[in-house]
Amino acid sequence: MAQQTEAAPRAPLSRDRVLHAAVALADGIGIEALSMRKLAQELGVVPMALYKHVANKEQLLDGMVEVVVGGIDPPAPGSDWQSAVRQRILSARQALLGHPWAAQVIRSRTGPTPAVLAYTDSVIGMFRTGGFSVDLTHHVMHALGSRMLGFTQELFDASPSPAAQTRAPAPAPAPAQDAGAYPYVMELAMAATHDGDSVVGQGCDDQFEFEFALDLLLDGFERLRQQGWTSGDRRRRS
Repeated sequence: MAQQTEAAPRAPLSRDRVLHAAVALADGIGIEALSMRKLAQELGVVPMALYKHVANKEQLLDGMVEVVVGGIDPPAPGSDWQSAVRQRILSARQALLGHPWAAQVIRSRTGPTPAVLAYTDSVIGMFRTGGFSVDLTHHVMHALGSRMLGFTQELFDASPSPAAQTRAPAPAPAPAQDAGAYPYVMELAMAATHDGDSVVGQGCDDQFEFEFALDLLLDGFERLRQQGWTSGDRRRRS
């Protein structure tokens, strides 16, 4: 009689396994479709088993953010501040592009998770050790905003897709009858370099536009640092 093959033992449930399974499931079905019940089915457990590791769905989402942000590359050692910040932000963008729902979830949190706080602290540290004053660093962080994590909220972004949070906007082609009324919009729409692989379809090259704006900011920050800029001077001039 042939021996029956025993089933491989199931890996024990843990918080780490729950969170990574949730990230993978959200990647596959979308964040809106994710539920504790579906996650339990994916893991082959009853829903109540999940609550030993996450108290509720909000805590699950917080943990999923931790997983994604934890995948951002660490700062490159020995780099000047500008190269280090640029590499860190572009790595964050790459991490979020790999999980199109992540930007939406990060924006929905009432406060930063520990991983986001640690990431933010590291970026602030790059400016401070790069010679930036506390005052200038404060305003730099405001200027970067969500771009620090690799995504932006753009004007007139009507796309329902979470991936829209990681792109730059493309000028919308004006209808033919409006070309005379909006000549500069039409001129720009017709002249812009389009990228067929853009997340907005026939839109602009998302990565190029993101890096273009990021480099403008970083170059501007460096000029202010060299000038010894302070907010007090700016307020007095105003």
